Amino acid sequence: MQQTRRLLEIMARLRDPDTGCPWDRQQDFASLVPYTLEEAYEVADAIERGDFTDLRNELGDLLLQVAFHSRMAEEQGLFDFEAVAAAIADKLERRHPHVFAGVDFASDTERLRYWETSKLEEQSEQTGQPPGSILEGVATALPALMEAQKLQKRAARHGFDWDSPAEVLGKVREELDELEQAVASGDTAHVREEMGDLLFVLVNLARHLDVDAETALREGNRKFRRRFRFIEACVERAGKQLADCTLAELDAFWDEAKRAGH
Repeated sequence: MQQTRRLLEIMARLRDPDTGCPWDRQQDFASLVPYTLEEAYEVADAIERGDFTDLRNELGDLLLQVAFHSRMAEEQGLFDFEAVAAAIADKLERRHPHVFAGVDFASDTERLRYWETSKLEEQSEQTGQPPGSILEGVATALPALMEAQKLQKRAARHGFDWDSPAEVLGKVREELDELEQAVASGDTAHVREEMGDLLFVLVNLARHLDVDAETALREGNRKFRRRFRFIEACVERAGKQLADCTLAELDAFWDEAKRAGH
């Protein structure tokens, strides 16, 4: 806890209106959002690379964002870092009665349903309104793949789901057919709509295959980076520029990259 207090003291000094850092003093909740999101993604990147030294550093950067937001809230008399820690500690105990209150759940499904019900009740207490849609609480600011996956999981826990991956594959083919029809129609808005439907059902297929769609696409992006760099190296060795090569030549280099395990 000594280092936590040190961090909070440093944050207070950085925000001091007289002697603090000009940049830190100028920030507000909205201006920090891009940095908070960036730090969260850098944590994910360190984990995916298996670089645990970097993970330690990136977690520190993310913790700084929590301390920064908490300090600004404290300055406005809203809450402080201790209140943030207390809120998450209370929430963890409340949502894990099987650990802290001796409750037995018959299955993981029952446990997850309790978790979702608890979230709705918490939202109701905060707003003073009756519990709303089970989809409430899924942030619209999430990356679209993550949002789709969370929406689908919520609905599935309440019975709105296919029974097998084979059924989802059938829906994928149906949505692909509808996209082809939209493309043939030349209606740009319809194409965009059908593309969204296809992407949404592909996320559902990933979920049924126990694949995290966001992670799968990130891995696909990294694979493309490796193979395209290989293509660039091949083109450079040939004394050419990418623009000088035909698509057939570039495809041949791509196939060579695949054979080389890139």
